[in-house]
Amino acid sequence: MLPLLWLIPTLPLAGFLTLAMGRRHLSRRGVAVIGTGSVALSALIAILIAIDFIVARPEGLAFQQEAWVWIAIAGFSPRIGFYLDALSLVMVLVVTIISFLIHLYSTEFMIGDESYARFFAYMNLFVGSMCILVLADNLLFLYLGWEGVGLCSYLLIGFWYRDPVNGRAARKAFIVTRIGDTAMAIGLFLLFTHLGTLDIQPLMQRVTQQWPEGSELAILAAALLLVGAVGKSAQLPLQTWLPDAMAGPTPVSALIHAATMVTAGVYLIARLHVLFSLAPSVQLAVAVIGALTLLLAGFSALAQKDIKRVLAYSTISQLGYMFLALGVGAWSAAIFHLMTHAFFKALLFLSAGVVITSLHEEHDIFRMGGLRKKLPVAFWTFLIGSASLAALPIITAGFYSKDLILWQVWSSAGGSPWLWAAGWGGAILTGLYIFRVVFLVFFGEARTATPPETRRPGLRITIPLIVLAALSLVGGWIETPSFLGNLTLFSSFIHHALPPAQVVLDGKNDETILELLGIAASLGSIALAHLLFLRYPAFLHGLMLIPAFARIRKFWHFGWGFDRFYEFVFVRPYVWLAHANRHDVIDNIYKIVMSFTLKWLRKVDRHDVVDYIYSALARLCLFLYRALSATQNGQVRRYATAIAAGSVGIIFIGLFA
Repeated sequence: MLPLLWLIPTLPLAGFLTLAMGRRHLSRRGVAVIGTGSVALSALIAILIAIDFIVARPEGLAFQQEAWVWIAIAGFSPRIGFYLDALSLVMVLVVTIISFLIHLYSTEFMIGDESYARFFAYMNLFVGSMCILVLADNLLFLYLGWEGVGLCSYLLIGFWYRDPVNGRAARKAFIVTRIGDTAMAIGLFLLFTHLGTLDIQPLMQRVTQQWPEGSELAILAAALLLVGAVGKSAQLPLQTWLPDAMAGPTPVSALIHAATMVTAGVYLIARLHVLFSLAPSVQLAVAVIGALTLLLAGFSALAQKDIKRVLAYSTISQLGYMFLALGVGAWSAAIFHLMTHAFFKALLFLSAGVVITSLHEEHDIFRMGGLRKKLPVAFWTFLIGSASLAALPIITAGFYSKDLILWQVWSSAGGSPWLWAAGWGGAILTGLYIFRVVFLVFFGEARTATPPETRRPGLRITIPLIVLAALSLVGGWIETPSFLGNLTLFSSFIHHALPPAQVVLDGKNDETILELLGIAASLGSIALAHLLFLRYPAFLHGLMLIPAFARIRKFWHFGWGFDRFYEFVFVRPYVWLAHANRHDVIDNIYKIVMSFTLKWLRKVDRHDVVDYIYSALARLCLFLYRALSATQNGQVRRYATAIAAGSVGIIFIGLFA
């Protein structure tokens, strides 16, 4: 099956071309079959290749496949080629399987939309681009997939483009991520200029051979690529685009947050871990950015009213955990959490979509309530996803991946108690904000009149929810801590592509204590959410009546002021310049200069102005006197040097004048 590797990205791309060219002639059933079927076949081939890869290559050897030479010019010959190892295999399985489930869900969810075929064409292009990104064997081909998912995010976030809000959100996502993409492109130029290749595996070998640890070139290249990863994975300070990306249809949100795009930055750093290991300062920056992001996004999630924006900030926070793990060298822990996060975050978004459509597009969690019995499928699946996100002990996948990150942040050579404390604090926030949603949406009294005929989901929505719920429960059982059997199936497999974390504290007692603290954070935050949002909501309401607390909540609600800062510093000046006539700009500058000049002249006496002119001439003469005096220092060697330099200058002028 390994020679069929090229089919994994090709099938969704073929589906895109078919839908794009024939959408006017296809029925909705035909669109659903082509759009979902092409991704289903891609997922099936990925599963068969995974079985073949594991059975035929037990030692985890990589498989490389070259289709053709893409460009050949002046010794630069990047290929259309694919590279499969343990890392890319895990990524392509996550992308194709989760994408298939989202596509299946979408066939029913989007059935009433007039642009049904266009939606699936964009979705297929999205999946195909992401498959190229994770399977590419060189950075230029990877960059093609990287830009492909960026284009698709723009198309899908602004899918309902007749609403100006959606168009602005799409443009914002496209422009903000372009900042990171530009830095990444410069980083690729730097790598090729100094190392002569963009093929990933030879490039990593040359990096270790030619650049010592801590070298300036390694730091610069890693920093530029980090900016690219920060933009794509919505980390500080380029996180502002992701909450607004909720403007698109709910399946788009699920696809962006769970299986594509935002995970690309995590994958890039993991794929180029050799380079980042040679730049310790940049790797530390990865950890610090992740720690700050997970905390800031967690507080912002606590202040949101829109159910999808809560989940958006949750994604930013969980990606922060992945960056934190990457920054301390816990490569496998980051990818493990990426996998489990894909399960429960897709589940949360798709369950939220059921709630929103059942309430006729209501997004405000404070206008919901009492839906536990009216929407049992949505309730149980959202509850399972929330429990996994909050790392409910033993029974959820999120518990195993998040606690593995916290343990390795504490115990690894690159970790520290401060970074662990940030991760532990983020765990408390996670349980608090997600069970706030659970209790407000599904418990208590209905806060608005529920439509008499609540729309119940059909099989094409229910099946993906059940499958994702099962994965959100059992998906973490392949990697367990020492006190639960110390099963290491995932790390043993992924270590063929990524090195294990350098653990400096290898004590079972320490690990058990930290696991218990993680369990306490999870259970304690859920209990606190129950008290604040279900048992005693009046206490929180009274707290918000205090002006200081109300201002803090508003500050968190608006994302810590990043949007407003960028609006004043970058957006408004640019818009003003774009709309202003060039001559008007010059006239305005001239008026400002003349205004200040006239104000100054009014303040000074006319004689003072004349005095200023003579004072300036005197100061100039004094300056020249001191400069010339410095040349008369009595040192013959300096005189000879000056004569020689002057002679060379005269000869140079005579020859080239």
